[in-house]
Amino acid sequence: MFTGDGDGWVTLADGSQRWGLHGASGLLLHSVDESGIGHVLLQHRAPWTHQGDTWGLPGGARNSGESSVEAALREFAEEVAGELGALSLFGIHRQDYQVWAFDTVLANIPERRPFSPGNPESQNIRWVPVHEVPSMPLIPAFGRVWPEVAAALSERLLLIVDATAPVRRPESVEPLRDGLAELARTGITDDALPPELSLSPLHQRFPSVLLLVDARARVTAPMPAPGVEVVPVFEDSADAVTRLARRYAARACAVVATDDPDARTRSAAAGAHPVPASWARDLAAAALRMELSG
Repeated sequence: MFTGDGDGWVTLADGSQRWGLHGASGLLLHSVDESGIGHVLLQHRAPWTHQGDTWGLPGGARNSGESSVEAALREFAEEVAGELGALSLFGIHRQDYQVWAFDTVLANIPERRPFSPGNPESQNIRWVPVHEVPSMPLIPAFGRVWPEVAAALSERLLLIVDATAPVRRPESVEPLRDGLAELARTGITDDALPPELSLSPLHQRFPSVLLLVDARARVTAPMPAPGVEVVPVFEDSADAVTRLARRYAARACAVVATDDPDARTRSAAAGAHPVPASWARDLAAAALRMELSG
């Protein structure tokens, strides 16, 4: 078993102890079956473990210099046998005790792959329908936050960023694309989102991004980047924004960043949340600066 510099106990203000000198994190996989029922992958903890013979998610102590996502993926590989395959991160829920925190990394996978215990810490690994989780003997800390986590499982954040006007050269759009890709990779905090959004509280969200560029301009559109789909727009930008807002309204919480008054009005009527284009540009620029400085 791997031993890192995060192994060790931390005592909370109430005298209880938590594992992980630098905090801890775990991976909660979510998948929807063909009938539309959501399932999560849970771990039956071995009786000899701390608060054992309970159900929770695979996870453990973070090491210094390790992100929550990196730690969650490493712990999953240590405790669970099976091919993880492609997954889509969409959020992090944090239990913050000031001196210690546990991050539940939320990820979606397209199919319920078979998994089994990967080490003695796991007695069983199985997919559980979301509606059955509250009736299970959960590890107490996970049980306390389950209602918030469960509500967040069906929420996705989509950014529709209108870069069609004024017409820009592709090289001027590329920094925006790169910053949005970094934002999709590192996440956005709830306090940066428009206040009218009605979402379950999360520490971070990993958005999907649609970057709209003018296909009528005599320039080549920039290539897509991880987390960012570049959408060539052949019609009026307000028509394109509204069409996309309607398409995704039932599947995601859509934030539309545009300075087009018509697009703002019509996308709001379609169920999206319009913000000034500067909102997305400023977040993208800040994410890119952070990546370049780090």
